[in-house]
Amino acid sequence: MMVKTVVRQIHLWLGLLSGLLVFIIAITGAIYTFQEEIQDAMKDYRFTAVQQTPVKLPSDLLPIAENELPGKKVHSIQYSTASRSVEALFYSAEKGNDYYYIVYLNPYSGEVLGVENVATSFFRIILDGHMYLWLPRNIGAPVVLIATLVFLVMVISGIVLWWPKQRKNAKQRLSFQWRSSTSVKRKTWDLHAVIGFYASWVALIFIITGLVWVLPGFANGFHKAMGGEKSMLYHEPVSIKDSSKAFQDPLDLLFIKEWERRHAFKSIELHPVETDSSSIVVVTNELEGTYWKSNYRYFNQYSLKELPVTHIWGEYNDATAADKVLRMNYDIHVGAIGGFAGKMAAFLFSLMIASLPVTGFLIWWRR
Repeated sequence: MMVKTVVRQIHLWLGLLSGLLVFIIAITGAIYTFQEEIQDAMKDYRFTAVQQTPVKLPSDLLPIAENELPGKKVHSIQYSTASRSVEALFYSAEKGNDYYYIVYLNPYSGEVLGVENVATSFFRIILDGHMYLWLPRNIGAPVVLIATLVFLVMVISGIVLWWPKQRKNAKQRLSFQWRSSTSVKRKTWDLHAVIGFYASWVALIFIITGLVWVLPGFANGFHKAMGGEKSMLYHEPVSIKDSSKAFQDPLDLLFIKEWERRHAFKSIELHPVETDSSSIVVVTNELEGTYWKSNYRYFNQYSLKELPVTHIWGEYNDATAADKVLRMNYDIHVGAIGGFAGKMAAFLFSLMIASLPVTGFLIWWRR
């Protein structure tokens, strides 16, 4: 009894201190879950009519996209399925010159279908709330990290408080045992306890995948604990100029080579070089709606020789089981790993988690 009394006090006061933050993080996570589907439904420029003509090469589309945003350079260009627009992504994190735009292009004609300022878009604002609580990043990120760690303690303490002394009493805590005479106070407690029990196990998945996302040390330890040996740190290999013949349009050559086997993937993303030593990055994704099965390949910009990497962001077939788990991290966090059903589960459980600070506060208030 003494242990549960201490645990109850810890659960109560940590809940009161972090409840609002947990609510914001959970509710923004729920809203963000279906951001791709919602944007597809609301933004017709993300799609284009299928034509029986060849798609334009990157060298044709890049100048058109850059003409829409003078002074900015394309970070990557992505071709998807036949009915989707090509996305030219402009991104810079340089202080005082940061931006994030996407120019949508008709892959067959090169027509500009739409220009989106991602940095000020609705779902970017939601994501900023989820990751930084709409605070400056250097302040918001640590606050969210602390709130996540506090929530981890609350989840564990909540399970301890829920767990009955006798197994036969567990059944009563697994469902709502309401009658017409059941008081509002009792119903509030049941909402907190029953929903909390089921949501806690999914919350642990959200917490672990979230910590992997924001804590490199945790991610590295988690990876090594599963037997991973490669580096978690993404970096692009250096292109060294040699006696090989330089190609006029290396991006086009790599695109044509990959496009010939487009039946094997759903999208191809190419990163133009930014410096004299940059490599050309080509990413092909075998699946639509997830990222874990993407193939990352790197090429010398002068010779087009493929360059090896020692981190987990290489070709999928070279990834170990531990590497694949880490590559799945984002898709697990948003539920996309389970398709539409997985996203729906992530959405509903996020709402359930968001309800816990509310019912917990009401229990405390009525006492």
